[in-house]
Amino acid sequence: MSGDDFKVWQCRTCGYIYEEALGDPSEGLKPGTRWADVPEDWFCPTCGTPKADFDMIEL
Repeated sequence: MSGDDFKVWQCRTCGYIYEEALGDPSEGLKPGTRWADVPEDWFCPTCGTPKADFDMIEL
């Protein structure tokens, strides 16, 4: 596994999945947007949970 691998993040509250490789264009996050580049004031589009309450997961 290289350092360039895209990561997957999951909302602790509702289970929404953010995949860096896919981004979330409906939220203004282009494919390939790294989690570190998602704004700190971003919230889960499903339930409103703050970015800080997401966990990196292995699929």
